[in-house]
Amino acid sequence: MPIFEYVCKQCDHRFELLVQGSTKIECPSCQSKRLDKQLSVFAAATKARDFSRPSMPMGPCGTCGDPRGPGSCSMN
Repeated sequence: MPIFEYVCKQCDHRFELLVQGSTKIECPSCQSKRLDKQLSVFAAATKARDFSRPSMPMGPCGTCGDPRGPGSCSMN
């Protein structure tokens, strides 16, 4: 179910709304139906626990740039 962001044209209230099939879209402050739909930022959930490492795929051995040469690092 998508979450949309709106700005009320009547009272300038900004809010988010979880929209289902039968949802009546109106301002929670003044109940106006005169709304501007805003662009939302897309977010995705991840199961990764270590956020310090980038989630880029690793290349073959020797591509990490370790000065000791291929097979020296702990990436493999």
